[in-house]
Amino acid sequence: MHKLEADSITLHFGLKKILSNVYVTCQTGHITGLLGKNGSGKSCLLNVIYGTLQATGKSIRFNNTVVSSPYKNPRLLLYLPQFNFIPKGLTLKQIFSHYTINFAEFENHFPELGIKYNTGIKQLSGGYTRLVELYILLKSNTRFVILDEPFTHIMPLHIEKIKQILLQEKQNKGIIVTDHMYKHITDIADNIYVLSNGKTHLTNNLTDIEKLGYARL
Repeated sequence: MHKLEADSITLHFGLKKILSNVYVTCQTGHITGLLGKNGSGKSCLLNVIYGTLQATGKSIRFNNTVVSSPYKNPRLLLYLPQFNFIPKGLTLKQIFSHYTINFAEFENHFPELGIKYNTGIKQLSGGYTRLVELYILLKSNTRFVILDEPFTHIMPLHIEKIKQILLQEKQNKGIIVTDHMYKHITDIADNIYVLSNGKTHLTNNLTDIEKLGYARL
């Protein structure tokens, strides 16, 4: 088992405090959900963990070892941002080859994309592009994956397939996921943090989530 801990995270933008002494942990074999209202600082927190946003204070540890810039080690941590990250000039064949991911297995899950093997990703819809990027990261050889709004633009049928892949892949890695479609998170997460008033609150059940004012589930 491997463990990721994000501890003592504090973030200010000018005089505005975004995060205050935040703590989040995730271990391999688990899906950790992160919920919070728009503007609560979820994406900021994920970028601080990944190392691409400088915080006022932070301690990011992997198996009790501090790592200041996890983004420099893709075998340790990968991150799905809200924007598309794969270069538009690549075909699906090039993408799957570069990441050494089995396209035939992907095609079994999403057969309608089999004929797109030699197609440039820029020719795919936003939903299919998101699907490819999400699948690539979930299947990559890394210990942890952070997913920021992974279900955006993806069709409901595909979301259900992705949720099954998430449950399968958590056997190989730890997963931190946030999405405004929170019921998908509550379906699959082993534990859930709610980010409220700049602090994280570890919840034990749906009632806790309601009490923190996030949503009426």
